[in-house]
Amino acid sequence: MSRHGFAAFCAFALCFVFPVLPVHAQASAPAPATASQPLSIGETFTLDSKVMGETRRINVYLPAGYHERPDARVPVIYMPDGGLAEDFLHVAGLMQVSMGNGTMRPFMLVGIENTQRRRDMTGPTEVAADRKIAPVVGGSATFRAFIRDELMPEIDRRYRTTGETAIVGESAAGLFIMETLVLAPDMFDAYIAIDPSLWWNDRALAKSFGAFLEANPGLKTRLFIAHSGEPSIANVVKTLPAMLEASAPKGLRWHVLPLPEETHATVYHPAALRAFRLLFAPDTE
Repeated sequence: MSRHGFAAFCAFALCFVFPVLPVHAQASAPAPATASQPLSIGETFTLDSKVMGETRRINVYLPAGYHERPDARVPVIYMPDGGLAEDFLHVAGLMQVSMGNGTMRPFMLVGIENTQRRRDMTGPTEVAADRKIAPVVGGSATFRAFIRDELMPEIDRRYRTTGETAIVGESAAGLFIMETLVLAPDMFDAYIAIDPSLWWNDRALAKSFGAFLEANPGLKTRLFIAHSGEPSIANVVKTLPAMLEASAPKGLRWHVLPLPEETHATVYHPAALRAFRLLFAPDTE
């Protein structure tokens, strides 16, 4: 067979091994990707605070159906550490799942983004080492006034709220929440403090907690405290149940939840889940 004849034979044979598909049977080219679009889970706005002397960013998650029902009113959970790079997204997601599966009543979440976290979350201290953790500490009274006198009225103005309020936070935010309970017990209907940094100021807040309970027999609120196995925190929080058992007013619904298998870095999510189910279950109202 000539060289040209052999080449023709090979081309003929290949048609049986790799047949040429008709145009309509050939794999089509993938469709071009669409342009990316923003993915929104809530709303955000800024508030110029005269109390703080600065602008604060506020992030808001609204429960499903809020915008579709013009008569809907919802209670509010306020959350320090509420920036997008802080705790807002995972707590909003936890609430969305909990409301979706019926283990939590509809709430809106108001996240307060930080500017100077350790300034805002801490009260005064007599301990020199405490004062070294940040350029400015001890500003909790001002931060609390901002929430009470500026932020809460603004939320009520912008959204349809019921008047029921709660606050949730972990670590230094948990310290702020415990301090707020003691200094402004009527400010919220529920206080959720997770791994609160009660070691602050040589445990002064924890040491005086029993006296606070005895001095407020008419206290009516809900308190949920959870702690991890972190010794510096757990050892202080473990002193509170005895005080609560001995002196808690009848109107105080309290729960202290040990989660020793959790660390300071992992405790927020499981503790908040338990708190929301316990305090805000649909059958509690």
